[in-house]
Amino acid sequence: MEKTDSSTRRIADLKDDDKPREKALTKGIRALSDAEILALLIGGGVPGKSAIDLAREILAACNNSINQLAQLSIQAISRRFVGIGPAKATTIAAAIELGSRRTASADNVTVINTSADAYRYMRPRLENLPHEEFWILFLRRNNSIITSSCVSTGGTGATFVEPKIIVKQAIDCLAYGIILAHNHPSGNARPSGPDDALTRRIKEASALLDIPVLDHLIITSSAFYSYADEGRL
Repeated sequence: MEKTDSSTRRIADLKDDDKPREKALTKGIRALSDAEILALLIGGGVPGKSAIDLAREILAACNNSINQLAQLSIQAISRRFVGIGPAKATTIAAAIELGSRRTASADNVTVINTSADAYRYMRPRLENLPHEEFWILFLRRNNSIITSSCVSTGGTGATFVEPKIIVKQAIDCLAYGIILAHNHPSGNARPSGPDDALTRRIKEASALLDIPVLDHLIITSSAFYSYADEGRL
């Protein structure tokens, strides 16, 4: 009888200790690899491929990076991988989003005293996006956060921001100061020429109403750039 290749056999063919669900029940969910957790979300495989095979294929295509997987839209996941339809792609995206929200809740940053504080607050909101978003943090005099707002959503390389909208929102919530933040999906945290120009425009507009720009962060999945830390404000 032909021997089954362990890389393509069905989950049902595995020993109980190697089945993701049984392994999670006996050893805890943290004992599972990324592929095994993803296989649980996928649920079932296709002819010739188990759920674990599909999970490994997806992770390999994303350089075994959950952050890269998180950057894919539901539509992109379902189009790119055979055996992953809209329902399974939605389940994967929902799990990643739940993890991001859990991280944001765990950080629970309410006061911004350093660029690292602002990064911890904004990172879960921006690090995995496949497109650019521009956010504003509105602060009280003691640097506690009044609220935060996404003021613009753009493409993969740029987003349009209107300074007067930012200033209006700052006035409406009686902000003492503001922090600008946007992401670079490319992974390069260095500011571009347009980033510098936009920072100057917003700084000049808000200064007319005595609302200082305290910092501007550029966020990627692994790093951030702070205009304040670099002495550029």
